[in-house]
Amino acid sequence: MASMLGRPFHIQLLDAEGQRLAFTAAPEQSVLEAALAAGLAPRRSCRNGSCRACLCRLELGQIAYRIDWPGLSAEEKAAGWILPCVAEARSDLNLRYE
Repeated sequence: MASMLGRPFHIQLLDAEGQRLAFTAAPEQSVLEAALAAGLAPRRSCRNGSCRACLCRLELGQIAYRIDWPGLSAEEKAAGWILPCVAEARSDLNLRYE
């Protein structure tokens, strides 16, 4: 897996209006930072995992969190919810806002 961290990951995001957006995330870049760098304007506020404004569902792929407890319950994590502001891609991702 360490060799995979050197390449950018492709991210597809289905927004709340049903529009499919695509961008890439560099290693060590949060999913939110990558979306903003691509000129997108996803929901956000605090950028530290506490406000939950960016909450979306991970439909495919793997992430790692920058912080130990990113403001999600165990049940929310199990249901696939993530916080893109503190999540880094570890594979290509498909995300969905609801």
